[in-house]
Amino acid sequence: MKRVGDIAFARAGDKGDTSSIAVTCFDKASYLPLAESLTVERMRVAYDGIAHGPITRHEIPGHATLIFVMEQALGGGVSRSLCYDPHGKSLSSIVLALEV
Repeated sequence: MKRVGDIAFARAGDKGDTSSIAVTCFDKASYLPLAESLTVERMRVAYDGIAHGPITRHEIPGHATLIFVMEQALGGGVSRSLCYDPHGKSLSSIVLALEV
């Protein structure tokens, strides 16, 4: 079985206590399997203990991209957290390890 990282790359960022993760397929043929596999429920399981608020999925099929917005996911945000780096950019590696 393939992993997300075999068919796509991910970019992530943070704003306050919200993390946004964009997952973009290397080719458009991989978009449908990715969209079927990466549901909000699956992301909730993958980010259990990290994303404490709602997770919203946005589909951009013309760019073969899924964007997940995860609220209450960054320990209060960069300016409030005492953790070294639990913030947006480091969270994209989790989704890349998931099986498709």
